[in-house]
Amino acid sequence: MASITIRNLDDKIKSRLRIAAARHGCSMEEEVRRILRHTFITEDSPGQLGTRISSRFKNLGGVELPEPVRSAPRDAPVFSETDE
Repeated sequence: MASITIRNLDDKIKSRLRIAAARHGCSMEEEVRRILRHTFITEDSPGQLGTRISSRFKNLGGVELPEPVRSAPRDAPVFSETDE
């Protein structure tokens, strides 16, 4: 695993980082790891399934489908007993 040292970090950023780490119950170092992991994993991520499907087929164009014929809904069933 690699190590990194960050010099000349603004005091306000360090303070906010410390607060975020405390809020998440971890060290500042772990908080930075989480931030970097989240930033680079989401940046490289191809997206959700719907987004990936859409991007794969967007160059093909759309398809116009006819609207289906709709009829009135059926009457609701009656479950009461009848006198015989």
